[in-house]
Amino acid sequence: MEKVKLANSDIEISRLGLGCMGMSSFYSPTEQNEEQSLLTIKEALDSGINLFDTSDIYGPHTNELLLGKAIKKFGREKFVIATKFGIQLKDGKFNFCATPQYVKEACEGSLKRLGIDYIDLYYLHRVDPNTPIEETVKGMKELVKEGKVKAIGLSEASAETIRRAHKIHPISAIQTEYSLWSTDVEENIIPTCRELGITFVAYSPLGRGFLTGRIKKPEDLEDGDFRKSNPRFQGENFYKNIKLVERVKELAQSKGCTPAQLCLAWILDKGKDIVPIPGTKQVKYLKDNIGALKVKLSDEDRKRLNEIPSTIPIFGTRYEEREMSTVNTK
Repeated sequence: MEKVKLANSDIEISRLGLGCMGMSSFYSPTEQNEEQSLLTIKEALDSGINLFDTSDIYGPHTNELLLGKAIKKFGREKFVIATKFGIQLKDGKFNFCATPQYVKEACEGSLKRLGIDYIDLYYLHRVDPNTPIEETVKGMKELVKEGKVKAIGLSEASAETIRRAHKIHPISAIQTEYSLWSTDVEENIIPTCRELGITFVAYSPLGRGFLTGRIKKPEDLEDGDFRKSNPRFQGENFYKNIKLVERVKELAQSKGCTPAQLCLAWILDKGKDIVPIPGTKQVKYLKDNIGALKVKLSDEDRKRLNEIPSTIPIFGTRYEEREMSTVNTK
């Protein structure tokens, strides 16, 4: 497994990371299986993956506890832990808090649940509209000084916010959704990261599983699966978006790889400063994803894949209206 340098740090991360959210929450709520998840984490480690992505809101808290068990079982030195703070669940609704005081409180909670002395990469999960980003980053900077955090990042922040934050303390990573059906980051976010020398971490690089072709109809999603509330997965939007999946499947077949591998290869081909973190809780899908590292794109492959976002329209936003107001925020 190739390793690359996490920007503005001395941390080396695997070219492909593992998103752990679905092991504990949001997807397939009736099928949480700790033993299965630990086997998947072990397989990731054995394959050379060291970047594991979680958050205190996943569960809430249960995903960090799961990773804590994995760290204890397999050894701290094998893990680069990326976790997040800033989203709170109160009375069934998500709220945002990133005051300097809360930054410290949230970090202490994550350290305890993970059973570690420091967090490798600590993200602000969503920008707090009521706290200037400068104040939040000052709080994160203090954690770095105290040795509790090695590097800091932001998730779903605008280019302007990234610049303001970077002036307070070097930002190591920006995490935002990026896939063949979510390419808006190519306009401002990725160019800003490259200008400032920041690693870009692509979450949901398989379109929350949609681009793999395994989800055939909206009814395939269980009750409680948060994708059922996402406009792209609803009604007519779902069936209209299948056109993109069919095109990916067609290109993957001609390439001799799976749709998931082709989608990941497309992102990996964009540059070593972009690291995708596909999520899965099953070993078979993890192995499939890792196979993307062997897929090499020709100029013709790139041309055909890059044409998809501009020639096949996407129907529906990636979140509900309220959640959409929290992405790429100032």
